[in-house]
Parts: sequence; C-alpha cells; structure tokens
Amino acid sequence: MDQLPRTKAASAINWSSWLPLRALVGWTPRDLNGDLIAGITLAAIAIPEQMATARLGGFAPEIGFFAFVAGSVAFALFGANRHLSAGADSTITPLFAGSLALLASSGSPHYLALAATLALMVGLIVMLSGVFRLGWIADLLSVPVTTGFLAGIAVHIIVSQLPGLLGLPAESGETVRRIGEIAGSLHLTNPWSLALGLGVFAIVLFSERISARIPGALIGMVLATAAVAVFGLKDRGVEVLGALPNGLPRAGSPLAGLDDVQALVPLALLIAIVVMVQTAATSRSFAPRGDAPDVNRDFVGVGAGSIASSLFGAFAVNASPPRTAIVSQSGGRSQLSGLIAAAIVLALGAFGGGLLADVPQAALAGVLMFVAQHILRWKVFASVYRQAPVEFALILITMAAIVVLPIETGVAIGIGLSLLHGIWSATRTLPIELEQVPGTSVWWPPAKPSAGEQLPGVLVAAFQAPLSFVNADRFKRGFCDLVDAGQGDVKLVVLEASNIVEIDYTAAQALIETITHCRNAGAIFAIARMESVRAQAALARFGIIDLVGPQRIFHSVDAAIRALHSGPPENQESAS
Repeated sequence: MDQLPRTKAASAINWSSWLPLRALVGWTPRDLNGDLIAGITLAAIAIPEQMATARLGGFAPEIGFFAFVAGSVAFALFGANRHLSAGADSTITPLFAGSLALLASSGSPHYLALAATLALMVGLIVMLSGVFRLGWIADLLSVPVTTGFLAGIAVHIIVSQLPGLLGLPAESGETVRRIGEIAGSLHLTNPWSLALGLGVFAIVLFSERISARIPGALIGMVLATAAVAVFGLKDRGVEVLGALPNGLPRAGSPLAGLDDVQALVPLALLIAIVVMVQTAATSRSFAPRGDAPDVNRDFVGVGAGSIASSLFGAFAVNASPPRTAIVSQSGGRSQLSGLIAAAIVLALGAFGGGLLADVPQAALAGVLMFVAQHILRWKVFASVYRQAPVEFALILITMAAIVVLPIETGVAIGIGLSLLHGIWSATRTLPIELEQVPGTSVWWPPAKPSAGEQLPGVLVAAFQAPLSFVNADRFKRGFCDLVDAGQGDVKLVVLEASNIVEIDYTAAQALIETITHCRNAGAIFAIARMESVRAQAALARFGIIDLVGPQRIFHSVDAAIRALHSGPPENQESAS
C-alpha cells in the first residue's frame, strides 16, 4: 500500500521541468563566440530559404521572416535541443497550402486567416503532445513511408516552382494537370529566368558540396539580384519580388471562424503528425554530445513556435534538419544562436525591405529546386530496394498517393500504410520450437551449422512478438500444432516468453485455450522468462497465473525443466 503514493507521483506531470530557457542552461560567456558565428551563418541560410518557403505557400516573403522569428524565439524559450532550428519549412508548406487553396483564394485575407488558425491548431496539438509525453506518435511513420512522403512533397515543390524557373505564368490545380500545362508552354520559356534559376541552384549545390557553412543560397540570390540590376533583366521579362513593406509583425491577427476551424481539424492532425515525426528525427539526430534528446520537450518548443507564428498572422512552423545541421556544424553552443539569427532576420524585415526589390522570382525557384532534390533520399531508395523489396513498394505507393491525390489524402494513406505494415509484420509471427545449445542451459531458435538438442518429452517454444488480437489465432494454432506433432509424447510444454511484452484480452483467451489444449494432450504447461511487467500484470488480471499455477512460472527455461521434467508437480521447487 505504501507504494501507491509514489506511483501516482511518478505518473504526474512534473511541471517544474517545463521552465523556459532550458536550452541555455549551463551557458557561459565563453560560448558567445560560437553562438555568434552560428547565428550569423544561420541567418544567411534562413533569409533566402524563408522567403522561398513563404512564396511556396502563397504568402508574401516577409511572412516567412515572421514565421522564422516566432519559431526561433519560442523554441529558445521552451525547447530542449541546443541546436534545433524551427521556422517555415518546405516539408509541411505544400501540405497546408494546397488544402487551404481549396477553401480560399491564395493570398486573400481569408486564406491568411485560415493559415494563422491552422498554425494555432497545429501548435496546440504538438505542444500538448509534448506536455503529455506522447512522443511515441512520432513513430507512426516508418522510414519507407516517410521516404515516399518526402519524395511526393519534392515532386510538388518542383512542379510548383517550374513556372517561376522558366519564366512562365503560374499554374494551379491538380499536380498531373499542371505538369501537362507546363509541358505545353515550354516554348515560352524565358532564357534569362532559366539561367538565373539554374545558376542559383548550381551555386547552392556546389556550396553545400564544399561546406555546409557556406551560405550558397544567399550568395546565389545576391549575384542574381546584381545581374537583374546590371543587365536590366526586368525589361527582358524577368519577374522580381518588388520592395517589401518595412515593419514589425503585429500581434492579434484575425483568426478564422468556427466553421473553418471544424473544416481544418483533419488537416491540423495530419500536419501535427508530420511536424512531430520531423521534430523527433531532428532532435535525435542532432542532440549535442552529452545531452540526451528530450523529444517531448522539443515538441513543446516547436508547438509554441506555431502558436506564436499564428498570433503574428504567419503559418505553422517545423523543425528543420538542414538548418539544425548548420547550427551544429558552425559551432553553436545554445539556442542563443537561434535568437541571434532571429534578430538579424527581424531587422531585415523591419528596415531592409527595399534591399529585396530586385530579387528575381527565378532565384527563389532555384533555392526551392535545391530543397526538393535535397529531401529526395536517394540512398534510402537504393538501400530499401536492395534489402526490402516489399517496403520499397510502400515508398512508391506513398509517393504516388502524395502526387496524384490531394496531399492531405496522400499523407493519410501513408500513415495508414505504415500502420498496416506494422500490423502485418506482427500477424506473421508464429511460435517456434527452441533447441538447447549443446553443453549449456541456453535454449535458442534452430540454427545451422551447429544443431541444437531437444529433450525427450519436452517442448520449449517461443513467440517473438507481443500477444495481441492481430496474432492471437496464429499463436494458438501454431502452438497447438507443435504439441500435436509430438503425437502424445510431449509431457512438458514450456512457453519461453521473453519477447512477449504485452497481452491483450483476445490474446489472453487464446493463451487460455492453448493451455487447455496442452492439458488435454496430457502435458504440463509452464511459462518461463516472462520479463515484461505489463505482461506479468496481464497474467494476473486475466486469471492465467491461477490457471497455470504460480509454481509453474519460472525465471528460466532450465529451471522449469529441472523442476517439472522429473517428479510430480507438488514436489517441485518454483523459481518464480
């Protein structure tokens, strides 16, 4: 009884662990130099990227700046990872841009209100998922499905940016139809726009090959802007951004109405899952040496970023693996580097809008083309194709669904495929008969070239998966078949349960029927090595301990055989 208060205390949320500025704990003035260099480098990378991402979503470039500032400041306050960069992200932007365009005209006040409302909803979902420690949600998408999802997003980005790259009128509608329209307009390509876009793409690509610290996107945009001014390319049909309005973001932007909120719920859930998957992957991949990743805390930081972004009329933000890598490689020591970058970007948005007047649209398209090829995981494609052909099909199906269907439908299909694949894998599990490794007390699955040994009258079998409704029938049938194959010679059946970490109601009934079948066949049934606390609790909850008998539950297979294989049960010593 004295354990109950401690159990409740352990399960309660420790609110003191959510104090702000955790990512700055342990910071000293000696870290300032590294953070300053990392912050300037991050700003140089983020400025063109955030402008391009905002354009990808149908927003004014300065909205991308506001999203970056909101994401950076909020994550510095509430996140845990010292390097993670949050802001506008090209992975989720096509997701919500395509869906919002079905509800309102791109760029209209209603469209902006929908985007801000969606950002608030996504932020609340992600933040609450972190508070209530739901980090496991990030594992809903398998690597093949995630790879297919990113490949489909890359296709969307490429198709959306081809008109800007080629100097053609912007297209709208379904992706496949847009590809056809672009192909039919290739003869109208503006060679100057194409040269600028490809030039920026090449500069970014080769800069990254040399060093990730080189701000290739910024260099490319500066050179492209200079070319527009020097050669008078605006008179040759090259479209430019035009001067951006100077000013700071204003809080209290209008949000959408209740009917719109209801319509946005499915989209918010899908985007929140994608944000959590990418945030978890980024947090785990770039955890500073000596720091354990705190995925739930980082969910809170990124979620708070989307909430802050919504309050300034911007859109949902996400963790960025490339920008996070930049901070890490540039010597960043804490989230102060993100705050420095945010200050630089905010200053540009507030006072430097005129500096961006001659930035060509094709240059932004070149940056996004680089982003698109960057998120195409070619090495994963090749590896999965060689090692897991069935899972390679998941990549292709998810990619096709994202490209051909509405994006939110494609994401839902991808999540469904990932879950179905996991369930399918669990349903393929069958009980296997173990053999004793010669000269030891170890029981192991049959392996060649060294054959194991079996004891007369003893069947030791294992089930290498959690017992649940998806595999309960295969467990029962497989186990009974092993017993029946002994043709009445089996006198002791030992379930080696080290891999059974959970037992649900359906599986418990199947286990009870299996025990009854063994007894009807004249065999004693015992359980060994059930290490999972949850599985042990299930045995008690479903009455299986009483059915088997506590004296027939053991810590090892060897102990079960010594106790039960020679001598009546009432004289046997339990090892439980």
